[in-house]
Amino acid sequence: MPNTADTGSDAPIDVTPLLDDPYPAYAALREAGPVHRITAADGNPAWLVTRYDDVRSGLADPRLSLDKRHAAPGGYQGFSLPPALDANLGNMDPPDHTRIRRLVAKAFTPRRVEALRAPTRKTADALLDAMAERGRADLIADYAGPLPITVICDLLGIPHRDRRDFLAWSDALITPDPSRPGMMKEAIGAMLEFYTGLIAAKRAEPGDDLLSDLIAVRDDQAAGEGAGEGSERLSEDELTSLAFLLLFGGYENTVHLIGNAVLTLLDHPDQLRQLQRDPAELPAAVEEFLRYDGPGPLSIRRFPTEDLEIGGVRIAAGETVLLAIASANRDPERFTDPATFDRGRDRSGHLALGHGIHYCLGAPLARMETVIALEALLDRFPGLRLDVPRGDVRHRRALRSRGLISLPVAF
Repeated sequence: MPNTADTGSDAPIDVTPLLDDPYPAYAALREAGPVHRITAADGNPAWLVTRYDDVRSGLADPRLSLDKRHAAPGGYQGFSLPPALDANLGNMDPPDHTRIRRLVAKAFTPRRVEALRAPTRKTADALLDAMAERGRADLIADYAGPLPITVICDLLGIPHRDRRDFLAWSDALITPDPSRPGMMKEAIGAMLEFYTGLIAAKRAEPGDDLLSDLIAVRDDQAAGEGAGEGSERLSEDELTSLAFLLLFGGYENTVHLIGNAVLTLLDHPDQLRQLQRDPAELPAAVEEFLRYDGPGPLSIRRFPTEDLEIGGVRIAAGETVLLAIASANRDPERFTDPATFDRGRDRSGHLALGHGIHYCLGAPLARMETVIALEALLDRFPGLRLDVPRGDVRHRRALRSRGLISLPVAF
């Protein structure tokens, strides 16, 4: 990565090193300057913020809007979604964000998450049983992927027959195939049709699940006095978008977190053995996994509602700002020896799950799933090891997510 800080020029830096080997590239950028001009995934310009204090402040700055209506023409906006999938928390500011989040919190309760603990362990054990018969496995395809998709689908009440299709659609969005330019559009269309049909089916026959609860909230409001202007009402597009966000986010982040955590332990066998001896330390270890190699390198894109300054760089209203969470979590000004995986460090303040009003809604669920996934895996396979040379393990080439393509292991 060139050691050239950008203080406002129009010459964007090359982001290829961020795809191939991100942490040294982020270190070079932090050293060069706090804010850099880049070309985003869709070819449009954006500002990349790299240092901890600026990233943390940006995550909570109300002047940095998630609403695409504040974007200047020609800026990076991320996924292009139809309105029925786009009206989600990832595109909202207060007061709409506050209203939707409050409604979700009524159904997404700690009690409901805690009730998933035993079923999650049961699912983990069943997946490990299947792996044990073969003596080797791809930990992503056989374990880290199926576990969170089962948990989030059970939470939302998604039928088993639809889960394989959802995995294929999600992969098309997470890592599009350049040789198939229409693949992402096809996946989005299929997802919209799926969610529309699922909501109709749940309306006709509600179940004991989160999606049925959200449908009841929306329909009760529409029928009652709460449906007036300025109420807490949930629109049909917001309901569909919320289902999309919960399912997609609940799968994507957790599969990457579990996979990255296992690879980190395989790279640090002494710490793997310590956690096998004392699994009660796993909740604390998960916080260091999140800091050290979390699933979301970048925040959701933001748009300044007014001209502002970040790290001494003037950014015009409407331009795209990307907050580099992966860089902030390895900033030596905040974390001592940040490139070292150290379960004993002070991990408080890591930004892997966000900060401020947009803090990850599913954080308790992701933490619970990851702890159980690792606890079950380390207990079952004390001799867990890589089944390929370390250099053959590859991450997906994506700016917005950090996850493994596969993780072949033997035991």
